[in-house]
Amino acid sequence: MSAPDPDVAQEAIEYAYAQGWSDGLPLVPVSEPLLDRFLAQTARRPDDVIGHMPQVDREVTVRTAAINAAMAGCLPEYFPVVLAAWDALMRERAAKGGGWQSTSGPAPLIIVNGPVRERLGLNSTGGIFGPGFRANATIPRAIGLIVRNAFGVRPHELEQATQGIPGRWAICFGENEEDSPWAPLAEELGTPGDAVTTTLLRTSEYVDNRHTQDAEQLLGDFADTIGRSGSWIFRHAQVGLVLCPEHAERLAVAGFDRRGIAEWLAERSGRTTAQLARAGKDHADERGVRFPRGDGDPEAFQRTIADPAGMLIAVAGARTAAISMVVRYFADWSGSAVPIEAPVAAAVGAR
Repeated sequence: MSAPDPDVAQEAIEYAYAQGWSDGLPLVPVSEPLLDRFLAQTARRPDDVIGHMPQVDREVTVRTAAINAAMAGCLPEYFPVVLAAWDALMRERAAKGGGWQSTSGPAPLIIVNGPVRERLGLNSTGGIFGPGFRANATIPRAIGLIVRNAFGVRPHELEQATQGIPGRWAICFGENEEDSPWAPLAEELGTPGDAVTTTLLRTSEYVDNRHTQDAEQLLGDFADTIGRSGSWIFRHAQVGLVLCPEHAERLAVAGFDRRGIAEWLAERSGRTTAQLARAGKDHADERGVRFPRGDGDPEAFQRTIADPAGMLIAVAGARTAAISMVVRYFADWSGSAVPIEAPVAAAVGAR
């Protein structure tokens, strides 16, 4: 077998750049045979509409999603995960509205459960928020290219991000079910097996606490991070947690399950009115938008979390150190998981 001609590949890559399809990185050239291999992974018809952006009246079809997944560098067998992640995002109120165009530049958080993690080589342990694994990198990139090329949301055009956040199209990992003391996240949400849970994030902030074995001291560290005033744009600022295995185990040994953690943090995460006044955020108007007023009870405690039931808590990462992540929602979370379609590559001959 002779080596592929790199000049031909370079020409195809430059052509994709010239069309404006790229997110800034090189794209994989997509042939009809490659596209067919992606479409063979799903029982859906290529022209099925899987998303609509009403403000610009643009749609996403399965075929469009497959083209962008291929350009992103996905293998064909990743495509059912891309579709499930997209379906999960379409359950998020913000993703169906103006979320993609927001000044925050929110990032999809994509968490995968089930045996598919091992089958596709999805990283669930060390460095889950970082690079190094094809499936983890290309699945969220596919989502970003779909938003760009199907909806037309591009930087300096429809996208309105003031600064955006690092890794906007790069946050995807498997839950570390093997080291978790609880049932898989998707299973607790009523979708056992291969499934995807996702929402939109404003940012993520680490909590490094390897100094105590006391569960409430650990939770207190999370509460302090959750309660900082910078994230409060509206009356509340909903969050989730991605716990490392050590933190999850420490809390489970102390008798906490996901619900108990969320309720403890909802009760204790926040700031006093006086503390918020120093940041000009001590009052919320009738629309829930925060602004300075200066006439409230300075000792009154204002809670960050509106509803503990809306707190996503996953377990991922390695046992190398006790470091976890607070993830801040762009708006809210649907509280649901979407099953990943079983591969149907055998059906290719029936097309």
